[in-house]
Amino acid sequence: MFASVIIYNCYIKIQLLTPIVLTVTKDSRKETIMARKKENNYFEMFVEAVTYSCQAADMLKEDFLNFDPAQLAVHIESLHNIEHTADIAKHGLLEKLMKEFITPIDREDILELSKALDDVTDSLEDVLLRLYMFGITSLREDAISFVSIINDCCYSLKKLMLEFENFRKSKAIKEMIIDINHLEETGDRLYTEAMHRLYTEPADAVEILAWTTIYNRMEKCCDKCEDAADVVEAVLLKYS
Repeated sequence: MFASVIIYNCYIKIQLLTPIVLTVTKDSRKETIMARKKENNYFEMFVEAVTYSCQAADMLKEDFLNFDPAQLAVHIESLHNIEHTADIAKHGLLEKLMKEFITPIDREDILELSKALDDVTDSLEDVLLRLYMFGITSLREDAISFVSIINDCCYSLKKLMLEFENFRKSKAIKEMIIDINHLEETGDRLYTEAMHRLYTEPADAVEILAWTTIYNRMEKCCDKCEDAADVVEAVLLKYS
């Protein structure tokens, strides 16, 4: 009889404590999930990636506006450091994604957008490399106008990435995508006119070859910005 009373009392205490234990466990899980979400905020990582693109675009624009062939090698090294830092950040994102069970958008979209943003920075570095490789000693007027469009594309893409986290409720995000599309179209028109002048005005054959390649690389910068915006647009359609 005495043993039965003890067992009964223990049972009652366990029943009373169980909800508390469950509550603590649930709260702990919730805190862990929230901490992980904060730690693995992919939208913030996208902003970080495009920030590197903007830094590279600023450096490229500065090089064009204050062109000094003697400083190209030094500036290439500086721009490469930005590109390398962007690569490290991208690899960090991919490592987190490999361990993540639940993501805010599809894993494929995170991968595609991460690659697209990295391609923007890579394409900017390519322009400066071509100036150095071809031994360019003076810039064509079209190139100076072109680099401003590229810079605008990168900063418009950054605005889009800052807004992306609120894509389900945002009323401005579609207009931001359209703005990037318009800038890319402006770049296409400038590219066409620049190539036309290059091939119709008197010029050395080597100069034509060099600037054909450089203009192609510059046009690619705008295309890469639009590619990133296209990924965001696809996400909007998927979740609409």
